[in-house]
Amino acid sequence: MKAFASDNYSGIHPEILDAIQHANNSHEISYGADSFTNRANQLFESLFGPVKVLYAFNGTGANVIALKCCTLPFHSIVCTDSAHIHVDECGAPTQSTGCTLIPLPSHDGKLTPELIRPLLKTKGNVHHNQPKVISISQSTELGTVYSLQELKFLCDFAHTNDMYVHLDGARISNAVAALEVNFKTATVDCGIDIMSFGGTKNGLMIGEAVLIFNAELKKNAEFYQKQSAQLFSKNRFIAAQFIALLSNDLWFRMAFHANQMAHLLASEISFIPEIKITRPVDANAVFAIIPEKAIEPLQKIYPFYIWDENTMELRWMCSFDTTTEDIMNFVSALKHIIDPSRT
Repeated sequence: MKAFASDNYSGIHPEILDAIQHANNSHEISYGADSFTNRANQLFESLFGPVKVLYAFNGTGANVIALKCCTLPFHSIVCTDSAHIHVDECGAPTQSTGCTLIPLPSHDGKLTPELIRPLLKTKGNVHHNQPKVISISQSTELGTVYSLQELKFLCDFAHTNDMYVHLDGARISNAVAALEVNFKTATVDCGIDIMSFGGTKNGLMIGEAVLIFNAELKKNAEFYQKQSAQLFSKNRFIAAQFIALLSNDLWFRMAFHANQMAHLLASEISFIPEIKITRPVDANAVFAIIPEKAIEPLQKIYPFYIWDENTMELRWMCSFDTTTEDIMNFVSALKHIIDPSRT
């Protein structure tokens, strides 16, 4: 049985497992001074240009490190009301940075200068927290992908107003594959200051990376990593996975396939009259509303989450190991549950 609940449910890509085994064959210096970490850093630099790379166990840890690099406790962090740092990180960004999160309603999971501009009237007022970071997700929590133009406009707006842009890239590979550009074009060239680079949702066993492009943010980064309990003594086992991920276009092969599977799923269910696809399918997520009576029976066969309990909107995620057969079996089961006479 394959789940459609999250791309976190998937296993580890065989090439990643091989990389972990390869890193286990000898002793190496600890805490990131090893040859594997050095090689992974070189690969990141070849893809992004000059960058400081730090590694973390998980996405929350990576986001916390990145946001600490950008802020002082009297600052605020602007995000969407669906942002992972706001909804799914148990207050870790606020607890770790001391900053206030300002979540803004967004129908498509994206931020724009127009949404943020009203917040700037408090800048310089000692009685208010000071907006300092715009935190975005790419792809977003709603499965949408910022265009390059949208990113550039947002980054230009931030920098004009003495703000930084943090990119939560838990699914950055899926977004870049969808945009059909390279990593540097989709991040550095748009003006992103700092980002988390996701691995776990794209075939890794464990591990994310913090990529720092803006030189202003590099000074204390390693101390924030240590303070956040994200400095791994045997970092070579995280780094080795990134070596495999960033070599031979493995990141693209996995992300592109997951995106394709989501588009296939959306295409197949679009012919079922009782189903409404509620959001654009830009990457590897499909959001939909189905007859409520069908939800629980389908969940028993294929685990997935109800995204919005008020509207009963569902989210289905595809992974690097989702197959065409998985999609067709899922659609067949869905059709049968909705109307057994059709199958």
